[in-house]
Formats: sequence, structure tokens, C-alpha cells
Amino acid sequence: MNKLPDLWLYNTLTRKKERFEPLDPANVRLYVCGPTVYDYAHIGNARPIIVFDVLFRLLRHLYGPEHVTYARNITDVDDKINARAAKEGVSIEDVTGRTTEQFHKDIAALGVLEPTVEPRATDHIEEMKALIEQLIERGHAYVADGHVLFDVSSMADYGQLSKRPLDEMIAGARVEVASYKKNPTDFVLWKPSKTGEPSWASPAGITASGRPGWHIECSAMSAKHLGEVFDIHGGGIDLAFPHHENEVAQSRCAYGTDTMANIWMHNGFVQVEGEKMSKSLGNFITINDLLETEKFGGTRWHGSVLKMAMLMTHYTQPIDWTVERLNEVRKSLCNLIRFAERFSGEFESVALDHLVLEALLDDLNTSKAVARLHELTKAKTDVDAQIAAGLLSKSLRFLGVWDGEPADDIETFGRTLDTGQEARIEEQVQLRVKAIEEKNWAEADRIRDALLGEGIQLKDGKNPDTGARETKWEIKR
Repeated sequence: MNKLPDLWLYNTLTRKKERFEPLDPANVRLYVCGPTVYDYAHIGNARPIIVFDVLFRLLRHLYGPEHVTYARNITDVDDKINARAAKEGVSIEDVTGRTTEQFHKDIAALGVLEPTVEPRATDHIEEMKALIEQLIERGHAYVADGHVLFDVSSMADYGQLSKRPLDEMIAGARVEVASYKKNPTDFVLWKPSKTGEPSWASPAGITASGRPGWHIECSAMSAKHLGEVFDIHGGGIDLAFPHHENEVAQSRCAYGTDTMANIWMHNGFVQVEGEKMSKSLGNFITINDLLETEKFGGTRWHGSVLKMAMLMTHYTQPIDWTVERLNEVRKSLCNLIRFAERFSGEFESVALDHLVLEALLDDLNTSKAVARLHELTKAKTDVDAQIAAGLLSKSLRFLGVWDGEPADDIETFGRTLDTGQEARIEEQVQLRVKAIEEKNWAEADRIRDALLGEGIQLKDGKNPDTGARETKWEIKR
């Protein structure tokens, strides 16, 4: 067997880049925290989906698709879900069902692969209860006022992942301040259910029915599908504390292990037009807004453009999500695709470009990989261009930003004109036709160039039936 190239990943746990060594090369295991299904996923939620899709693709490339297990969960029991159902006067199942369906539809448009397994929290209640019982038995959890809480003081190195001072951790825990807690930082593993909320028979001898806390869900699901210790755990940087910190505490203390996952990876934040995304600021943008409405920039955006816009920044760095950025990405992506379309052979027969692969092996350096894609378009000869186009085609498909769709379709995606705009364009076209008939070439060129500046391209030709001269127009970027 040939030696695999080294893959280096930044580990939040150790605060350094490390060479990745799987626990079992025959079963490389990755867990990523998925959505809480109560509303449309916003553009910040899209980033980990895209980032860890690239990692999943890379691991499959290195170890073989059959040797990589990617688990991305669905949280379908949560206070936000309960509140949304109550507000809309519908069942919780209605909220979680349609929201999950919408999530799948939206991320499919982003060109991401389906995970190997997508566990739902409500299908793993028994595993959560067993884990809670184990924590109590080992002296790491206690029952108080119908709740089960994790005893942070029972874990000597709690806070190892986020490396936060105690006062910051206490501040972060204040949302759940309660008199029955032993310590301010103790967190809920199980809690009583209110009337109308989902409920299950409780663990730890509690007679009232209840439901799990948020953190215990991922510990139970990851253990079931990936094992007590696995290779990589990923998610957004906002999850590092308290969610991932508490996952680590639960899993390590329940199973008596030194770690939960060997490498922890976190992607950076996404802000919109230079500001933190917020409904109060009116800049809260969902994936569906970008794909299906004209809310952002007055147009809809192709999923490939959205994905490429994410990949142009290293995953650990923040992204400023702007209309200008998307316009630039659309133009550059279509230029890449037009070059790739020159390749006449079968792209599967071409190896992934070695410099693209080299960039991805260096902590998923997608920005460097994208820069390499543009270098491929600078081939000097037709032969070199043919080879480069093949490498480019393979690389674009590998990253999941192109599936063979014509560049023109991506470029014009979402651009619509109202009746008044179409009428004005038709009027300009007829004025140009008249100018041509009068041999007023300067005026004809002026009208053509003015329309092109608006993104309207004219095409002169002959009517196939009458042979008469005619001009057609189409939307371009």
C-alpha cells in the first residue's frame, strides 16, 4: 500500500496544527454538530456544512469512501422548537418535520454530500438516559429538584477545550442560574417537561417525565455511531463553549477516557455587510433567502456561488458576507467553468491537481486551492490549456462547486426583470435596429454597449424561417 500524504489540521484542543493520524485507517470518523430544526438555517449555519463537506471529501479521497464515517446530527428536541410550535399553534412534529425537509433542500443546493449517518436526537433518548445513569454512578452527576446536573467540580481539568477562566465560564452559565445547583457552572443533563412539551420516562429514579438537555444529545449520538473516542469533532466557533466543552466533560467522565475526539476543529464567524447578523438589524440572511428570494442584493444566488464564496476564505477566519463579494465570486467562478468547459475528455480520468490537493492537506487551505484554480487558466498553449482544463474540471467537481452546469446558467441564475424593464429593453433594441437600417453605426454601438453595461447582451442574427435580420437579448453578468 502506498504511503498517504500527510494531512495537517488545526486542533482547538491543543491550539496548534497537527498531523492527522486516524485511530483506525479503515474507519476514519468525523462528527459535526448539525441544526436545531425550528427555523430556516441562516448563512452562518451554512459555513460548517460547507467546511466539513470539504473535509469529508478529502478524507474519502485519502482513505476511500467506504472507510470514512461522517455523522452530522439533527437536534429535534429543544426549547426553541417548543416555543416555535406554541407560537404557530402547530405540533412539534410539524415544526421539526418541515424544517428538516427545508434544511435538506437548502444545503443540497450548496453541493454538499450527504453525511454517512444523520442521527436525530429523539431517536437516541435511551442512549442519553444510559449515559446519564453512568455519570451519576461515577460521581459526576447529581439529582436536584427533578433535574439531573453535571457536577463540574468533579472534573479536575474542566475547561480544557475552551481554556476560559472560571469567571468567564460562570458568566456563560448564568442563563441557567438555579438555586438547586451545587456550582454556577453545573449544567443540565435532564430536566422536567412542562405540559405540552415532549417527554420521556426519566432516568435516575425521577418519577416525573422529562427531556434531555442539549449537550447530552451529541455525546450520546456520537458514541453510538462513532465510538467513545473518535477522530475529529467539528462545528462553529460559537459552539466551543459551552456546548463542546460540556460534550467533552460528559463523554470523558462517563467512559473514563482521556479525550472524546482527538482533533477539534472550529470554523469562524460570518458577519453580513460588516455587521454581526441580527434580526433587529434587518440583516438576518437565511440560506433560503439567498437561493429563493431577492432579499440580498436584489437577486437570487446560485448555490455554487454561495459555496465558492465560503471557500475563498480559510475556514478558521471570519467572513464578511457582502453583495460585492458574491458578485465577484459569481464572475470568477463562471470564468473558471468556461475554461474547464474547453476540456473534451472524461474528467474522471484526470487526477486531482497536486497543488490543489497540497493546499487542502494544509489545514483545508481552500483559499490557496482556489488561487491555484485561477492559475490553471493561464496556460500558454492549446495543449497545456487542454490539460489544465481537465485538472480544473476535476478540481471544481471535487470541491462540489460544479456539476457540469453551463457557466451561462450559473451567471444568469436568479436575474429577473419586471414588465417595465423588459419593455424598456425592447424599445432600446428597436431603436438600435433602426439605427442599423439607417447605417448609424455609432448610435447602434452606443445602444449595444449601454445595454451590455446593464448586463444585457444582444445577439444579432437571421430569423430561421423568414431570413430577416433580428436581434435577441439575454441577461448576462
